[in-house]
Amino acid sequence: MDGHTPGEPVDMNAVAVVSRRGWKALEARDKTEMKNPAQKVIVHHTALRYCAHPRDSVSELAHIQHMHMQERGFDDIGYNFLISGDGTVYEGRGWGIVGAHAKEHNFSSVGIAFMGNFNDELPSSASLSALLRLLHIGVLHGHVQPKFELVGHRDVAKTECPGKNIYALLPKLRDQLQKQ
Repeated sequence: MDGHTPGEPVDMNAVAVVSRRGWKALEARDKTEMKNPAQKVIVHHTALRYCAHPRDSVSELAHIQHMHMQERGFDDIGYNFLISGDGTVYEGRGWGIVGAHAKEHNFSSVGIAFMGNFNDELPSSASLSALLRLLHIGVLHGHVQPKFELVGHRDVAKTECPGKNIYALLPKLRDQLQKQ
């Protein structure tokens, strides 16, 4: 059960986001504020373990942050937000902070990662709905431009990310965003 019945209305003005404190994130070494609302939203997958329960998600978030900071030398977890299989949204760098998720595009985009390997897994309807609500809130609050471009990481870099199963859904997600 993913918490959303197909056909049931979804409150597009509400999305629960677990704060950095809520998942016990380490303090970022440095932060750079974005100068303008994001022009692009770049969808990723973590290509790691699929997470559908908060306890699994929290330990995976800590692992990802450690990997990004210690192994890759980032100032923090690379993504702005991460979404688990149960539809929970976790704050990475958050709104208005430059991410480290798509080299030449970080200063003009928001990076949102689905937790799991979506070459193998299918995203849940709860996680897809959470993405749509998060993007709606981002536009509503001026963090994302109203006519932003929704792309997969593979559209801006040589990678398989966000996995074939999420990438195949991007046209449908774009259509749903235009109807909001």
